[in-house]
Amino acid sequence: MTPSTDPAPQVRVLSPSGMLGAGFAPETIEYGLTLNPDVIAIDGGSTDSGPYYLGAGVAKTTAAAVRRDLDILLRAAAGAGIPLLVGSCGTSGTDSGVDWVAGIAESVMAEAGLDLRIARVYSEQDPAFLKEELGAGRIRPLAPHGPLEPDTLESCAHIVGMMGHEPFADAIEAGAQVVLAGRATDTALAAAVPLMRGMPAGPAWHAAKVVECGGQCTTDPRAGGVLATIDAGGFVIEPLDPANVCTPASVAAHMLYETANPFRMREPAGTLDVSDATYTALDHRRVRVEGSRFEPAVQHTIKLEGARVTGYETVSFTGIRDPYITAHIDRWAALLRTLVTDRVRQTLGLSDDDYALDIRLYGHNAILEAADPDTAPPREVGVMLLVNAPSQATATAIAKVANPLMLHLPLPEMQYLPSFAFATSPAETERGPAYEFVLNHAVDVDSPTSMFRTHHAHEDTHV
Repeated sequence: MTPSTDPAPQVRVLSPSGMLGAGFAPETIEYGLTLNPDVIAIDGGSTDSGPYYLGAGVAKTTAAAVRRDLDILLRAAAGAGIPLLVGSCGTSGTDSGVDWVAGIAESVMAEAGLDLRIARVYSEQDPAFLKEELGAGRIRPLAPHGPLEPDTLESCAHIVGMMGHEPFADAIEAGAQVVLAGRATDTALAAAVPLMRGMPAGPAWHAAKVVECGGQCTTDPRAGGVLATIDAGGFVIEPLDPANVCTPASVAAHMLYETANPFRMREPAGTLDVSDATYTALDHRRVRVEGSRFEPAVQHTIKLEGARVTGYETVSFTGIRDPYITAHIDRWAALLRTLVTDRVRQTLGLSDDDYALDIRLYGHNAILEAADPDTAPPREVGVMLLVNAPSQATATAIAKVANPLMLHLPLPEMQYLPSFAFATSPAETERGPAYEFVLNHAVDVDSPTSMFRTHHAHEDTHV
């Protein structure tokens, strides 16, 4: 894909929401269409919700919510004659996630009488191929990870490569009206059409970063998405709800979101630099940004994400309101850990190395732990016991050993037996397999699209 030789004077990107299935008001899309967008771009997921969705290959969103959003967006794209781009389908961008979203889209189009050409772009990676790349010295770690071992690749339930804008652009040039892609950078889908039409890379990538989460760059993120208008000198951000507002601060602040450096952000093709960007209010609700730059990379890279099973989890939750125990809750939690560990060794014959035990004190320090400056005794505490073991049966057995202690454990000096309250019956809930991210590495590639496969439904061909 090469940029247009006759650049458009401006390109408009409509971003309905931060994630497909998160919902938005239909009237915001109707208003957005009056602004003559050139593309609708919406992300389908990310790693925000942890490794489970990649490891299990399932979505965090319900099919009904995705269907509702797609029904509105497919009709909008068809009516306006513009492409609809979705990245990281099915939350993590697995092949099954792409097919899941595509199946919903095809069902919506059949019911609505729409005939749009869909391209599916797959991003899952074969461990055997990656082992060859590793052996050739083409895979390197990203901080804080160290060198990659071949066995790590084999241990992953799923591995995806994070694509840039190029597979989206190629699919559009091949005639796709709807592009449903696997794992992609959050910005790639919003930058694709502006770059195709000759917009400068600096404004295109910066605008894409600002709109990646829809209305999060506004003063009321609940009010819906935004529209970015990119031109040769910069871009303008406008909310899709006429009552909503963008300010220079709300737009500039989005470079603080999910970035290690608020001025520089790496994409597969290079680095966005906004250190000289200026943010100017055009009126009470629109902001213009100028001065963004993009530094092309010497080496194009594709980031890898992979997740593997770490064990099986069982969780138990009890509530404590006894004022004496809540006043000494840290000492009580330490006693609970000691007694559970001792009883598991005695009854199940398991040592500390055979399982993991996590005790979280909600209402006290479950989130900040020792960093919490509040030392006042909590009024009530929710105690969550999380057990991770090599099998589900073992995890549940350990939680059951803890059950009597989580119901009536007194501190040694107490002369009565306290009673606590389990949140559920049975007290133990089996969570199934637990996953961890194990890949944070980049692959050096000769082509931005070589690690991805595109299927065009109408032609029934793979690229």
